[in-house]
Amino acid sequence: MEKSSDILTKEQILIATEDTLRRFGVAKTSVTDVAKVLGVSHGTIYRHFKSKAELLEGVTEKWLNEKIVAPLMEVCQDSSMLGTPHLQRYIQTFVDLKQYYARDDEEMFGMYTRVTEQATDLIDQHIGHIVDQLADIIVRGGITSDQPAQLARTLFYATARFHHPAHAYEWKNPAIDQEFSEVWKLLEKGIS
Repeated sequence: MEKSSDILTKEQILIATEDTLRRFGVAKTSVTDVAKVLGVSHGTIYRHFKSKAELLEGVTEKWLNEKIVAPLMEVCQDSSMLGTPHLQRYIQTFVDLKQYYARDDEEMFGMYTRVTEQATDLIDQHIGHIVDQLADIIVRGGITSDQPAQLARTLFYATARFHHPAHAYEWKNPAIDQEFSEVWKLLEKGIS
């Protein structure tokens, strides 16, 4: 018996899609697979999402918000630190999260990587969250900068090798942590 599409929510579809992606991987997952999991026709899925690409964007946005943005918000709001130590903790957490999911949740990270190449608006929004949080840390931490948002964006891009999915293959290198430490020391000198 098919579930009513009126009862089926986008959230339920996103959860089923995430489960299906974990089972089959991004390349082999189809809208029909997701529909089967939910016990609906693929047309019901298309009433909520116009295409597989839009569905993957929705799952990616949910994943980014839950797995990356929310934990980083906690670090951002941590009032026990100020200045460059707070910036370092935030960026280190960001790097650790991306590297963890690349290693321990390969299917979802693969989906995120694929969507990164196609959904520029979503990725720009994600980068905007990160830059805004970094700028907030800069301002609250008393770091002198005429343009805190520009400094935040610069820090984001200066550390991209350690968190951008295009560099995920490099994260298996045993020297990657030391290399991040050296880059951070250089950045810290520039900030101070």
